[in-house]
Amino acid sequence: MAKDYYKLLGIEKSASQDEIKKAFRVLAHKHHPDKQGGDEAKFKEINEAYQILGDEKKRAQYDQFGSGAFDGSAGGGYGGGGFNGGGFDFSGADFGDLGDLFGGVFGGSRQSSQQRRGGDIQVDVHLLFHESIFGVDKEISLTKNCPCERCGGNGAEPGKGVKKCGVCDGHGVVIGVQRTILGNMQTKRTCETCHGVGEIPNTPCTTCHGTGLEKKRKTLNVHIPSGVENANVLRVRSEGEAIKGGESGDLFVRIGVKPDHRFERDGDTIYSEKQIGFTQAALGAVVAIETVDGKADLTIPAGTQSQTQLRLRGKGVPTRGGRGDHIVIVKVITPHKLSKEQKKMLETLGLNE
Repeated sequence: MAKDYYKLLGIEKSASQDEIKKAFRVLAHKHHPDKQGGDEAKFKEINEAYQILGDEKKRAQYDQFGSGAFDGSAGGGYGGGGFNGGGFDFSGADFGDLGDLFGGVFGGSRQSSQQRRGGDIQVDVHLLFHESIFGVDKEISLTKNCPCERCGGNGAEPGKGVKKCGVCDGHGVVIGVQRTILGNMQTKRTCETCHGVGEIPNTPCTTCHGTGLEKKRKTLNVHIPSGVENANVLRVRSEGEAIKGGESGDLFVRIGVKPDHRFERDGDTIYSEKQIGFTQAALGAVVAIETVDGKADLTIPAGTQSQTQLRLRGKGVPTRGGRGDHIVIVKVITPHKLSKEQKKMLETLGLNE
């Protein structure tokens, strides 16, 4: 079913990237599953919408093809009398290297430049607000395919070695010719005997039985840099699934930040509120406030009005050039109960404006 990402974020189709980001932050804070009253399903929906609309390239694809461009249901823009309309359904086809596909028709062929690669892995890591501001090292444990320790990943029993695959003659691919309406086409497919490696063990390893892989539990120490935000995704290269004779996939770490009732964040700026009394607002005062660095003194100028914003420079989110600011929104509390003497004093002052 098609998804309306703009509706999920409550924004117009003409919204700017800043408006998209702001809408996501508001909804993410509201529905975060770690927050009381949060909605995990709703949080996942708005996160999905932001991952698409927050990326200008993906947003352009979505505007043209809809959400089907990302779930495999779109027709790649060919409808009606196009390829799909003419009875040829190429949806979901893996064309690989077109030079290989049409090599038999146009003459010659070339080896695919794509290296065999293991699958990627995604994990979720939850951070405290303070950890997201200053960064932290996190231990991540996951079970994945790793190169077999006994055979070093080549699938052969130690000391027995490997030999050239006789099926593909060491090329890792099997070449064939297929008849089509366009004529004879040269095709390539991964050799099923050696799985694309081009070599097979003389004697299979007793641990991995020739696969070169073993399932293991691995613990990684991943550094989360300062300033990450909710729904950010970090890439740890080559820590995904291993594959025999190829490159390991990557590990993607998706960040979830637990809200802190004391602070709100907008980019590199941190916001908080401070309640003060009527006398402090009128006469001025120095009050203690909470910052991400701990307690700090805040000077309240005489005559401060409610909703006044006071700035603490360099107390916000660390950046490459230094740090953002911390803005304190002052709320003046009007007393609910006054004694007769206090009322009389205020009436005598005549503070009507």
